[in-house]
Amino acid sequence: MAHLLQDPDFYEAIGLVILIGIVLSQGVFKMIGAQLDARAATIQAELQQAQTLRKEAETILIDYQQRAKAAKTEAEAIVAETRAEAERFASEQRAQLKDQIERRSQMAQQQIAQAERQAMLEIRKLAADAATAAAEKIITAKLDEQRSAALVSESLKELQAKLN
Repeated sequence: MAHLLQDPDFYEAIGLVILIGIVLSQGVFKMIGAQLDARAATIQAELQQAQTLRKEAETILIDYQQRAKAAKTEAEAIVAETRAEAERFASEQRAQLKDQIERRSQMAQQQIAQAERQAMLEIRKLAADAATAAAEKIITAKLDEQRSAALVSESLKELQAKLN
């Protein structure tokens, strides 16, 4: 054992045992364990927060996708409605134009018919005037006074008979 007291390794081992005893008596391992537990809790909280943020991001993404889909559907509906409205408007305009053309055509036909009637009346009047003038010339040329007086008296008798 004397040999052991002269060996420096022996004193190093005793110092190590004393150091370990001091460390154990002071609760250094509990402190290290507490710090590790605290760090593990912080990491767990950060992971929990990351998962929460991820779920929120997924929810926001889904909401955005739904809104985009709804907006696209609404835009398509608006375009379809606008096209239908434009088609209805064009159809109405064509119908109105057709009606207007028909009215103007009828008015033109009526004006033409009126002009034809007026022309026919004028032609008949001119023909009657010409016939009267021709008859007057013929009668004047062929009738003498005696024959003229007989025709006038005969016409007066016929007129009196018709009036009574």
